[in-house]
Amino acid sequence: MPEFARIRVQSLSNSESTNPMNNSFTAIARIHSPFKQKFAVPRQPGLVEEALGRIEFLPGYDDPNCLREIEQFSHLWLLFEFHEVADKGWSATVQPPRLGGKERVGVFASRSPFRPNNIGLSVVKNLGHELIGGKPVLHVGGIDLTDQTPILDIKPYIPYVDAIPEAEAGFAQQAPANSFPIDFTDSAAEQLKDYADQYPNLEALIRALLNQDPRPAWRVKQDDDKQYGMALYDLNIKWQWRDGSIKVLAITELKDNPGTE
Repeated sequence: MPEFARIRVQSLSNSESTNPMNNSFTAIARIHSPFKQKFAVPRQPGLVEEALGRIEFLPGYDDPNCLREIEQFSHLWLLFEFHEVADKGWSATVQPPRLGGKERVGVFASRSPFRPNNIGLSVVKNLGHELIGGKPVLHVGGIDLTDQTPILDIKPYIPYVDAIPEAEAGFAQQAPANSFPIDFTDSAAEQLKDYADQYPNLEALIRALLNQDPRPAWRVKQDDDKQYGMALYDLNIKWQWRDGSIKVLAITELKDNPGTE
C-alpha cells in the first residue's frame, strides 16, 4: 500500500473525552491533477471548470461495481487528505485569503488546510467513468486538489439536501468577481501552440486560473513586478502582473520548483 494511503487521526471516545483513541482512515484512490504544487490551485472547487482530474482507485477499492449507478449524479463530494501540509500543524486562528490574508478568524470559521485533522471536502462535477486496464477511472471537473492527493471517500451530491439557497456565508457570501485582461507574449503564444495537441484545454485553463489572481492575498489589488511560475502538468507557466493586466511570458518544461523571479 502506498505511503500516503493510510492516515491517522485522533477522535475522542464517548466515554472518556480526555483519552483520545487513534482511528485509521485508508485512502481509496488518488487523483491525477494538472496542479503540481499548491500555488495557483483554485481556492474553492467549481471556480475553474477547466480544471480536470482523473481519479484512479487503489487495490482493494478498484472493483468497478463501486461506481455502479454513479452516472445518475452530476456532482460528487470528495473527501480527501491535505497531504502536502499534513506535517505543518495547525493554529486556532488562520488568515483567509478572502480577508486579504491579514485578518484572523477561527480555524473552524475557515476552509484552511491547516486543521486539527487534515481532511478536506470538495464538490466536483462528475464527468463519467471508464475502465482502463480493467480498472475503473473516474473523471471529474472543477477540482481544487493538487496532483496525487489521497481520496478518502466519494459521495453523491444530492441537491435537495446539499443545496441551501438561503444559507449565509459571512465574508465568503459571493464568489470572487475577478476579470483581468490576460495576454500572451508572441513567444508564449508560439509555445502554447507547441503543446496544443498534448493539452487541448491548456490556454483555457491558464486564462481561468490567472483570472482568479493566484498571487498571495496580501499582493492582490496592487501592482507587482514579480515574475511568477505556475506549475501545470509538466509545464512551467511564467507570468507577470503589469499595469492592471496579466502577461503570460513563457511556457517551458517544468523543473523542480517554478518559484518566482
